[in-house]
Amino acid sequence: MRKKKKTAIFIILIALMIFVINLKPIGRMMFPLKYYDYIVKYSKEYNLSPFLVASVIKVESNFEKDAVSVKNARGLMQLTPSTAKWASEQMKLEDFNVDMLHEPMLNIRMGCWYLNNLKEEFGSDMEIVLAAYNGGRGNVKKWLNNYENSKNGVDLHYIPFEETDKYVKKVQVNYNI
Repeated sequence: MRKKKKTAIFIILIALMIFVINLKPIGRMMFPLKYYDYIVKYSKEYNLSPFLVASVIKVESNFEKDAVSVKNARGLMQLTPSTAKWASEQMKLEDFNVDMLHEPMLNIRMGCWYLNNLKEEFGSDMEIVLAAYNGGRGNVKKWLNNYENSKNGVDLHYIPFEETDKYVKKVQVNYNI
């Protein structure tokens, strides 16, 4: 009986090793590479980590270019029409319309521009930048000016919006993966 058990365990271990060797790295399974070139290009252009951008895309749309949220945010990086219109003006994009948010190249470019814009305003603390990306820059300003949320007006110690708090944590987990 012991010999059969050892043989079975050995066979299972060999099968597992073959299976694992043939698997794609886990990061590639979670972050499809079909937008890799755009992610790298615009991350570099806007001084962002490509892993951060891929993590935002993963959490926002799970890499679905035609995603539309209940708040009408669109595309891979889930930009709302009002934010996208404002960003297109700031970026001096001509002939922009919200249907263009489903074009991966433009969506990633605008999303990276917006993340960088938030980074310029709030500094390099990505938790604050992500909170502003999800919860709005106006809300983050209020939170930073409220002692219950920020003890020093610079660091965010508590995010009062549960959705935004969960969002920041999800992006951070994906970034670490």
